Amino acid sequence: MLYANADQRVLGYLGRALSLELSAVQLYSTQARLVATWGLTEAAERLSSEATEEMGHVDRIIGRMLALGVAPNASQLRPVQLGRSLPELLRHDHAFENELVKLYEDATRHCARAGDHDNRLFFETLLGEEKAHSHELVQWLEQLERPGGTATSTQNMPRATF
Repeated sequence: MLYANADQRVLGYLGRALSLELSAVQLYSTQARLVATWGLTEAAERLSSEATEEMGHVDRIIGRMLALGVAPNASQLRPVQLGRSLPELLRHDHAFENELVKLYEDATRHCARAGDHDNRLFFETLLGEEKAHSHELVQWLEQLERPGGTATSTQNMPRATF
């Protein structure tokens, strides 16, 4: 089923992207549930929306893999990073998003060097979306940490032990 001209490095980038994007779905879904238990309904909705967006990335990556003639196979999900406050969760999320940005930058550069226009555009689109998401996380975190923000609203709430 593999196309004879399929670039093995592109397939490797797609496999890593699938694993990371599925990990992101798991991360944001879990965090949404956690902050909901803290009574942070708006944050829970926002994190749930992020999980849905990342699932859209998963769907697109699977479609790309199938178009290249390979069966999608995520190799390993990352452990979920939790925390004791919303800002702590967002710091974990930002680090995770930066990992995705780096992967897509590397994939885009490889495709540009290889003259693979279609896959370069595919990775560039994901790169742009992940950069925007990383920027949104920074803005959200800055908003919470400003005087009068809600960063401390979860400080005295009961939490599960992780």
